[in-house]
Amino acid sequence: MRALVWHGKGDIRCDTVPDPQIENPGDMIVKITTTAICGSDLHLFDGYMPMMEDGDILGHEPMGEVVEVGGDVKNLQVGDRVVVPFTIACGTCFFCQKELYSCCDTTNRDAKKAAEMMGHAPAGLFGYSHLTGHYPGGQAEYLRVPHADVSPLKIENDSLSDEQVLFLSDIFPTGYMAAENADIEPGDTVAVWGCGPVGQFAIQSAWMFGAGRVIAIDRVPERLEMAAKQGRAEVINFEKIEGGVYDRLQEMTNGRGPDRCIDAVGAEAHSSGAFDAVLDKAKAAVMLATDRAHVLREAIMCCRKGGTVSIPGVYIGFVDKMPMGAAMNKGLTLKMGQTHMKRYTQPLLDRINAGEIDPSFVITHNRPLEEGPELYKTFRDKEDGCIKVVLKP
Repeated sequence: MRALVWHGKGDIRCDTVPDPQIENPGDMIVKITTTAICGSDLHLFDGYMPMMEDGDILGHEPMGEVVEVGGDVKNLQVGDRVVVPFTIACGTCFFCQKELYSCCDTTNRDAKKAAEMMGHAPAGLFGYSHLTGHYPGGQAEYLRVPHADVSPLKIENDSLSDEQVLFLSDIFPTGYMAAENADIEPGDTVAVWGCGPVGQFAIQSAWMFGAGRVIAIDRVPERLEMAAKQGRAEVINFEKIEGGVYDRLQEMTNGRGPDRCIDAVGAEAHSSGAFDAVLDKAKAAVMLATDRAHVLREAIMCCRKGGTVSIPGVYIGFVDKMPMGAAMNKGLTLKMGQTHMKRYTQPLLDRINAGEIDPSFVITHNRPLEEGPELYKTFRDKEDGCIKVVLKP
């Protein structure tokens, strides 16, 4: 089969690789009809994610048709149309029973290595390094899906296009959980840093939770335009304002600060020249650090006293220069984590079926899989108005 394969920093190719096979009776094989490039894939492309190996198959936002099932699979059958969430959950361990599916205790096949870095291993993830279980990803023609009866979501409404449901694999639930973690109360002012795909869905979801105002912060004009038009957000272009984001948010909130702040950027944050961001970039350039955490620091400083900072943005290693004194003395709550996908996919599919939202609005590029390597560069460099890339194997 053809697949997008990692060969090193900045080196992704569309290669011919062996087809996946059933390895356990709970497995299924899915013929991928539509897949996508996620913003967190750029951390792999840019070489910041540890434990990547030459030959790893990328991708964690796939969907398609079931073409083979193992003997223990009961809920799905050949011919079913399914979305495959990026987290792999067993459904039976301590954490899955608590619906903390991204903390699954059994699916990370490199749990020892992950625990050495993090204290405990998170769940296995598709296409996201040996730190998360070295599972081949879904930017490919076929995908082996373990624990097939647990997380994959069957799509029974044939009137919905792949593009309308594909993002139930990751970014729609991720944006929704970010808004949920923000503890939004009716009428709250919510500030969202980062207007990429996850940020767009965090904006949409903030309204679902009753936000009174949503303020979107970015530097890319087309992202800000989407946040304003599709997300009805007030926008701040941090490269075009005087005084910085902190001063502007204080001005917009009469000195109180936003009630809830969402960091939808993560490890590769940019700024308009703040000292901490310049230092982060210099350290990352010589691999003395993996994370540029300017946005997280800024969100902590901007958030009102007693507010909440929600962090769906991916962080990789150790973050320094963190204003813990501000977080503690202001009484902030910080909530974060990989998305507990199974908790959200069916309720959000119900919203799509009801016509409350059409997630395909974020797509700017819909291309063949073979164009994936070049589109990684286009997406990373924010060229050609690129906000979200969908690929067709």
